[in-house]
Amino acid sequence: QVHLEESGGGLVQAGGSLRLSCAASGHILSQYNHFVAWFRQAGGTEREFVATISLKDSSTFYADSVKGRFTISRDNGENTVNLQMNSLKPEDTDVYYCAARQSSRIAITKDLYPYWGQGTQVTVSS
Repeated sequence: QVHLEESGGGLVQAGGSLRLSCAASGHILSQYNHFVAWFRQAGGTEREFVATISLKDSSTFYADSVKGRFTISRDNGENTVNLQMNSLKPEDTDVYYCAARQSSRIAITKDLYPYWGQGTQVTVSS
């Protein structure tokens, strides 16, 4: 079983920055093929892929909407994945979720992730 816990959400003005963290525990080890991803969702909309990182080799992949502004990374030796969000826009306002899956392939579809955190609210004011 895998447990994920997000932290770091909050309120920020447009153009500002926030850093989200996802602490993973349980049967999730870097020597296995595990991916951790961030998704986001506003009320009544589909959960949208943001970024993902391999815990094995730290390879990353981003949604076009955040490429160049957001950076996903992992703490060396720790099962913590961070999402640095810069140049935030009001349209980035959402609940951000951390998710994990065991696979050798990157996935951007939420249904392929069996493990989820509880979510953290990010609000960007104009």
